[in-house]
Amino acid sequence: MPIETSFLSVTELAAGYRSGAFSPADVCRQAQERLARLEPELNAFITPMTQDVVEQAERATEALKKGEDRGPLHGIPVAIKDIIDVAGIETSYATKAVRPKMAQNDAECVRRLRAAGAIIFGKTNLLEFAAGFEHRDFGQTNNPFDPALTAGGSSGGSAAAVAAGIVPLAIGTDTGGSVRAPAAYCGIVGFKPSFDTLPLSGVFPLSRSLDHLGVLARSVDDAALLFHALAGSAPEASNITGRLRLGIVSNQWNHSAVRPGVSHVIETARAKLLQAGVEFVMLDLPAPEEMARHLLNILMPEAAIIHKGTMSENPTGYAPGTRDLLSAGMQIPAITYIQATRYQAASKMQLAGHMAEVDALIAPTIPFVAPASDPALSADGDDEIIALSHANLTGAPSISIACGQYGGLPVGLQLTGLVGSDERLLFAAALVEQILQ
Repeated sequence: MPIETSFLSVTELAAGYRSGAFSPADVCRQAQERLARLEPELNAFITPMTQDVVEQAERATEALKKGEDRGPLHGIPVAIKDIIDVAGIETSYATKAVRPKMAQNDAECVRRLRAAGAIIFGKTNLLEFAAGFEHRDFGQTNNPFDPALTAGGSSGGSAAAVAAGIVPLAIGTDTGGSVRAPAAYCGIVGFKPSFDTLPLSGVFPLSRSLDHLGVLARSVDDAALLFHALAGSAPEASNITGRLRLGIVSNQWNHSAVRPGVSHVIETARAKLLQAGVEFVMLDLPAPEEMARHLLNILMPEAAIIHKGTMSENPTGYAPGTRDLLSAGMQIPAITYIQATRYQAASKMQLAGHMAEVDALIAPTIPFVAPASDPALSADGDDEIIALSHANLTGAPSISIACGQYGGLPVGLQLTGLVGSDERLLFAAALVEQILQ
């Protein structure tokens, strides 16, 4: 009987390949069978790349037989958010405002994955142009824990594909929490590295000042393997000495939007961490609503500039919510945008001051569990992003890990580090994950 590989880690898959227990072709065959069973209920994929996956898997299998080993991602299937170009595959952006674009070249992140031996498994569903609203022609990606609920956005297809055991790894983008929010809803890991650490060439932009490439996985270790392949770097030794010291962002941890069930789960997690010797320091960032407002005063006009031409040519091709968001972005005064960028610069300095005291900041990723549909993003922000905004605004690395469940649905715990301290943050997250398992 074939070994079930759907929920094996990247390390376990790599070991199985090299021991001969199974091959990349076996793993991709199971992944495609699982996708066929779970779709269309999940609605996680726009383009599964079925035949292309078979050919990639056969090549990866033959290469290993010949002793050609490209490293830990060799033969590992990875799903790609459908605003990222994959050569020879259409990029749809989950919209009808423009025609799908046949990509002539791989995005740089895809090129690096191929160089590491990874198998590009398919293009995943997303909120339209990653802007915060689903287009009805593409529909919502549903949550593997309960398909009546959302998987989150905008990288929901990538998160659901990983959480459902279709692929072990996926790529998303994060401009205001779009990797970490679906990771929290789906009970997996979502890592947004420091700004400009991972390449965005070949990735359709939403807001050039705030966009980040991000990774989704089922463990911090797997996320780190994918991150290093994309960053072109080797893992570093931890520089955390002594006991782990975490700063609780009290005006996020105790925010009125945090539901009682979520509060209970994160307090239980905190108790476990305390028992394991983790130290906590209470800290305050500026009011979450203030940070969210300034983030949106950057994001919305930058998105409006990108879409100005298409909005003029085909406004009805957009989902109504996306169209309204872009229209609102066009009305934001230049002085408001400049004030927001100045606030952004001050926030970076303020975060650096806080990080001198702790190894990472900690807060609930999202103040509630997965809702029926994605919360509507507005010019005033929304409760979903109260803990997400500061990492995009400052460019700091931030990661969501699963810390328990409430009512059978996952709750996410977010750790945020100093800009440029991606390795340190990954090490801290791995320690926290180990304690909470």
